[in-house]
Amino acid sequence: RLIHSTRAGRTGHGAHMRKTSLEHKAFLLILMAVTLAFGWILVPFYGAVFWAVILAIIFAPLHRRFQRIFGKRRNLAALSSLLVCVLIAVIPMIVISASLAQQGAMLYQQIRSGQLDVGGYVEQLRHALPTSVQELLQRYGAGEFTSLREKLSQAAMAASQFVANRAVSIGQNTFQFVIGFFIMLYLLFFFFRDGAQLSRRVRDAIPLEETRKRQLLAKFTTVVRATVKGNVIVAITQGALGGLIFWFFGIQGALLWGVLMAFLSLLPAVGAGLVWLPVSVYYLVSGAIWQGIVLILYGIFVIGLVDNVLRPLLVGKDTKMPDYVVLVSTLGGMALFGLNGFVIGPLVAALFMACWALFTNSDDDQSAPARLS
Repeated sequence: RLIHSTRAGRTGHGAHMRKTSLEHKAFLLILMAVTLAFGWILVPFYGAVFWAVILAIIFAPLHRRFQRIFGKRRNLAALSSLLVCVLIAVIPMIVISASLAQQGAMLYQQIRSGQLDVGGYVEQLRHALPTSVQELLQRYGAGEFTSLREKLSQAAMAASQFVANRAVSIGQNTFQFVIGFFIMLYLLFFFFRDGAQLSRRVRDAIPLEETRKRQLLAKFTTVVRATVKGNVIVAITQGALGGLIFWFFGIQGALLWGVLMAFLSLLPAVGAGLVWLPVSVYYLVSGAIWQGIVLILYGIFVIGLVDNVLRPLLVGKDTKMPDYVVLVSTLGGMALFGLNGFVIGPLVAALFMACWALFTNSDDDQSAPARLS
């Protein structure tokens, strides 16, 4: 009887374990399903959610200062952080975007009407070249400027038309843009106010050991701040300096070229030089010697040094990625996510490298706990 009862107990315990395991798997499937469904619901406003999280992490040190000032008045501290964030980051971006769309539309109309002849500049450049250089180009089959002139004209038309079309698209989708903008501000307020609780809940929900969770969240916070704050500030600085020198020389669409240099500065090796270097060469061969020399010196020692000075201070050595990873991740991110991709791409790449570094170096010193607010 004792043996029989022992066997029955083991059988019952095994059945209970199988039932518990089955319930656990079923719950995990339900959890995955509702998580994917919730993510699908958020897809139309993923940009608003993404930027609310990013801005909350970047401005978290400022919000902690407001918390110390206002004490237990969390709503007032969150509202103050939100207002500062809007004044520093949001309003300038809206003003620049509106001015950029206006300049792009104006440039498109000038190219379309013939008032701005890009092909004429190429022809003028050809005539300004020394005879020996023209003969050398002819000898190697590179002296035919007609096709180059047509291609540059078409490229300039397409680029300016793209900016103009984007302006029209924003105007047509004003309602959706306004909704997304207020969703971002609404979420940002609660991320400021409840950031500490949300951070603890996220950390508790991650099914990893406590050391790994602290390391991963610390690395995530560091990477977000370094990638966004460092790369974006460097890009804005280089674009502003480039647009300023273009405005000084009276080049049309200085703001447009400045924004283009800001985007190109996110790409290593080439960067803003893709814009200012051809303009300086045109100045030199067209007889504007001092303008060309000034632009070259300015591009090398002012625009170029910004990357070497600011990026190490803002990004740091630990989160600096190889140039080829930055290039591929930026281009891939923009191809998949549009303008948001210039942040999402490098951020995903940095987190990818960080996770693998944690996996391969599990015995390293433990990082400090991350704080999202």
